[in-house]
Amino acid sequence: RHDRDRKDWFLRQENHKAWSAHLHAGLLGPRRPDHDDVDLEQLVNDMNSSMESGYSTQADTALLLNNGHVPTQHHHQLMHPAFPRHGPAQRRHNPHLQPSPPSKKNLRQSQPMHIQAVRCLKEEQLLRPASMPAIPNPFPELCSPAGSPVLGSILTSDNCVIKVWSEDGAGKVVEIPADMTARDICQLLVYKSHCLDDNAWTLVEHHPVLGLERCLEDHELVVQVQASMGSDSKFLFRKNYAKYEFFRNPLNFFPEQMVAWCQDTDGSIPQSQLLQNFLNSSSCPEIQGYLHLKEPGRKSWKKLYMFLRRSGLYFSTKGTSKEPRHLQLLSDLEDSNIFTIITGRKFHNAPTDYQFCIKPSKVTSDCKELKMLCAEDEQSRTCWMTAFRLLKYGIVLYQSYNAPQQRKSNLPPFTAPVRSVSENSLVAMDFSGRTGRVIDNPVEAQSAAVEEGQTWRKRSQRMNVLGSPSPLHPSSLSTVIHRTQVWFHGRIMREEAHKMIIQQGQVDGLFLLRDSQSNPKAFVLTLCHHQKIKHFQILPCEEDGQVFFSLDDGATKFTDLIHLVEFYQLNRGVLPCKLKHPCTAVAL
Repeated sequence: RHDRDRKDWFLRQENHKAWSAHLHAGLLGPRRPDHDDVDLEQLVNDMNSSMESGYSTQADTALLLNNGHVPTQHHHQLMHPAFPRHGPAQRRHNPHLQPSPPSKKNLRQSQPMHIQAVRCLKEEQLLRPASMPAIPNPFPELCSPAGSPVLGSILTSDNCVIKVWSEDGAGKVVEIPADMTARDICQLLVYKSHCLDDNAWTLVEHHPVLGLERCLEDHELVVQVQASMGSDSKFLFRKNYAKYEFFRNPLNFFPEQMVAWCQDTDGSIPQSQLLQNFLNSSSCPEIQGYLHLKEPGRKSWKKLYMFLRRSGLYFSTKGTSKEPRHLQLLSDLEDSNIFTIITGRKFHNAPTDYQFCIKPSKVTSDCKELKMLCAEDEQSRTCWMTAFRLLKYGIVLYQSYNAPQQRKSNLPPFTAPVRSVSENSLVAMDFSGRTGRVIDNPVEAQSAAVEEGQTWRKRSQRMNVLGSPSPLHPSSLSTVIHRTQVWFHGRIMREEAHKMIIQQGQVDGLFLLRDSQSNPKAFVLTLCHHQKIKHFQILPCEEDGQVFFSLDDGATKFTDLIHLVEFYQLNRGVLPCKLKHPCTAVAL
């Protein structure tokens, strides 16, 4: 094989020398080759052209990889790529084929310039997108990390970590995006804790050092709120039934003597018009009344007549005068939030128990910047705090209030409704006949409830926890089954029950049950009505060897506390109102 290659190479060299001699002599002219002849000149030119193109491509690639600079060690190979090298034998037999320095003209003919190659490559890149057909991407969410549900959560760098605490002291760490609202986090925690989402859950901004806390609005961004909190502050997960209660019963929150606009119209304005004026940016409702203001740096309080407007909270320097020269701005609404004081009356030497505070958003731990206020009663304090929220946020609060109702209306018709325990959805029914009927008469409903309790007691035969009939025993099912309910809080103090009711809204029908401190066999029902907390003792009574529970000295008896609560959720009975909202504490 080696001899054959050398023979072919020598043949090409001889042909090349022959044709070169004819060309230099000018004796070669155009001729028509016969069928048996071989055009040696064309053959040699084709071979040289193919080899030149191959070496030119390699040279262009090398030039591009080296930013257009030719390496010195490959200079001779790039100048003469037409003839292959075979070591010293080539130089010995063909001394006239040794490489010589190329001229500028030969450089242009033998290979393209590196500048031209780079320019062609740039032009090709510019023209390629326009020349190719536009094919739509069928899966854009998988190709773009920002829109990908999987890659987006991994590659997003603006996620923040917050920690939320429950009433029992347990905490849960949650990683959230920067645009997540307080309502979104509440829904996430409700889903993780398997709670009933009744739109009453809220996040509470808690400052233990300052002794302040407030419920975040549903539209507020939690990351922004956390940025303005101190290191000792934290978020609490809690229910607040009074968050939007003023939209349902505005007259209970805004007494006529405190709304200046109602006094000008002799109190003949309907409640719908009252709320519309609060939400309308053009109208200017005004809350007025006396408040106690804590003097800065001192524990003394000064009673002043104040006015709450859209522009801020003002106090009059001369009695109840509304003249501009007698009004002085105490705090604006834009860069401030209103808080409830939880440290107690004695801590600040307050004249009453109904304290609240206006805190600038930028203040973290400076008590001197806080505006400590104190109202005469709970109704006036609720009016001031609710008006502050309405005047600051306006229509945004109403949109947050309507958002859950709009989501329910958009649900498909086949979705199963969530059972709601309220006075509008629960009625007394009689199923003794062939068809059921609604019992409208309260006396008949009470007798039917007693009869149903007796039938239930006979059917159950007073089964104990182990499932076998037994005589009356403290560990029987009827005496312990209530401990699994969300409204039962065990052996808590009277003050702690007050605190839980106040924290969760003080709306009518908010209740809880607890063990009695004075009677170990009795229980206490703590109920809120007209923003006042009342306590009713549930006493056990024995009849025919069986224990019953009663709120009215044995007139209405129930086999257990669950039966009692369900009855008073349907009927008011001896209570000032029905049981509507259970005071719950969920462990995260």
